[in-house]
Amino acid sequence: MRYLLPVAAAAAALSVGAVPAAATDSHHHHRAERLHSHVALHVSRHAVMRGDAIAVRGRIRPAGHRRVKLVVRGPGGGVLKTRTGTDGRFRIRWTAAVSGNYAVRAYGVHDSHSRGATSVARKLTAYRPAGASYYGPGLYGNGVACGGTLLPGTLGVANKTLPCGTKVKLRYRGRTVTVPVIDRGPYVAGRDFDLTEATKERLGFPGVGTVLSNR
Repeated sequence: MRYLLPVAAAAAALSVGAVPAAATDSHHHHRAERLHSHVALHVSRHAVMRGDAIAVRGRIRPAGHRRVKLVVRGPGGGVLKTRTGTDGRFRIRWTAAVSGNYAVRAYGVHDSHSRGATSVARKLTAYRPAGASYYGPGLYGNGVACGGTLLPGTLGVANKTLPCGTKVKLRYRGRTVTVPVIDRGPYVAGRDFDLTEATKERLGFPGVGTVLSNR
């Protein structure tokens, strides 16, 4: 009988140690995991005038009431917050108060049921009216203020204050071109840019008038 006691004690010890392990496994098995989510994002327009409002809309899956954060990167950007409806859709308006290039991205905020998600970036440009003229003929072969030589195929603009090399996006009747600041001018009242002849031709610009600029 004395030889059976250690065996019984060992069996009891093993059975006592097994209970917490089983309970732990059961707890881990029933722990709820967050679902993967997806965010779709759209903007109503990709080219707007400064001061115009655009509609930003999207949808988060799985559906349900979710918090959404919109991050607008650009010279007049910021952070906007909204919530989805029960169908996972959201819509918000944003005003481009400053001319420039923007990228809008939506973030679905994580909660107890779903993981956070990020949309692709949607890009847009806010323009302002700018007086413009052009130059080139009779000046080819001359140097320009930012370095280099003005040639018939040179793409660029002259501006009085923007740093040399600044990229300027111009729009005229549906055509767009992005060119660097290469020179200084114009020095005529009411004009913001002097376009090189190649830039003028690329835009279909008549020579003197108003273009749209993101700067």
